Amino acid sequence: MRQSQLFTKTQKEAPADEVAKNAKLLIRAGFVDKLQAGVYTYLPLGLRVLKNIENIIREEMNSVGGQEILMPSLQPKENWQTTGRWDTMDDLYKVIDISGRENALGPTHEEIVVPLVKQFISSYRDLPFATYQFQNKFRMELRAKSGILRGREFIMKDMYSFHRNETDMIAYYEKMKGVYANVFERVGIGATTFLTFASGGSFSKYSHEFQTITSAGEDTIYICDKCRVAVNNEIIEDQKHACPECGGKNLRAETSVEVGNIFELKTRFSAPFNLSYKDEDGKDQSVVMGCYGIGLGRVLGTVVEVLGDEKGLVWPDAISPFGVHIVELGGSGDDIVRKESQKLYDELISKGIEVLWDDRDLRAGEKFAESDLIGIPLRVVVSSKTIASESFEIKNRATGEVSLVGKDELMAMCKAK
Repeated sequence: MRQSQLFTKTQKEAPADEVAKNAKLLIRAGFVDKLQAGVYTYLPLGLRVLKNIENIIREEMNSVGGQEILMPSLQPKENWQTTGRWDTMDDLYKVIDISGRENALGPTHEEIVVPLVKQFISSYRDLPFATYQFQNKFRMELRAKSGILRGREFIMKDMYSFHRNETDMIAYYEKMKGVYANVFERVGIGATTFLTFASGGSFSKYSHEFQTITSAGEDTIYICDKCRVAVNNEIIEDQKHACPECGGKNLRAETSVEVGNIFELKTRFSAPFNLSYKDEDGKDQSVVMGCYGIGLGRVLGTVVEVLGDEKGLVWPDAISPFGVHIVELGGSGDDIVRKESQKLYDELISKGIEVLWDDRDLRAGEKFAESDLIGIPLRVVVSSKTIASESFEIKNRATGEVSLVGKDELMAMCKAK
């Protein structure tokens, strides 16, 4: 993409009402726009990052047999009354139409997915399976002050698994721990993200969160470095300040943000909807469930909080909006520089490399500052100086290292997603 054709622009200053690092940088760099507290528009650059995160998650869910669907956000009151959550969920948005019909704007989809799959489950032969979606969620969040880390409208991947018994569900649940670890490793925050024991509520003794260390978080976790697991602050007293894996008490406290969670639902939602199957003896048995959630915007914002620096965004290769940022220096009147920039752009595109080409007539300092702010992993400068030396000046955004390389070396460094 030519940067001159990008309709959005960067900003020198962040909005005065934003306090979160992720919101400040994403707005300044032209990745998101704030409509109101907790509600953001994803602009072209931000949407590219969001879609890259989505594709990574999709690949990992498909790897364990997940089948993708898309369920409605508008959900009938009756389904929520069936589970008893219409009157007990205090962050549920409720809407009434002109006829008096009441619906919920879905904060989650257990009330929809269970009656959906009930149509297709009758025998033990139909189990197990898992289905997932990427869908807008709505929650009446009163603390929408952390940028895209805590929104009132947000995109979530929610997956639900269906099993014959708890043994089968738990085996799948354990597999999902590794799948989630893969997701966070691939998006660039694996080193600082910990499987965290949390309260299971009415479902089980424990649920599990995936918490990433960052000062922007609102949670406190206690980490056992020996086992590389953590305990959420809300259950640390019950756990007697000990690691649930090894029993050790040498735990360190860190501030963190939750980027994903998994729950053993068991029959909490299948029972109210009479979701059952006939076993080998023809007897009715309740379907046992698990659920697995990741907030895509939460992940994106956490990457910014963890990796962003004083100059701007720093994107890992796997989720960056583009792989290469060509910065043309010479202005539109320099035909030779323009020709060489176009040649490099075309060659990279032909190799499947996603490229942003800064073809604007601006001073070098402005272009370099914007390039750092946008945070694409590799900056390539094309100028009369580099053309004369038959080389390209490249900068690694993450390390700040600048070097001169030849054409073949540059091509070897650039990889298609």
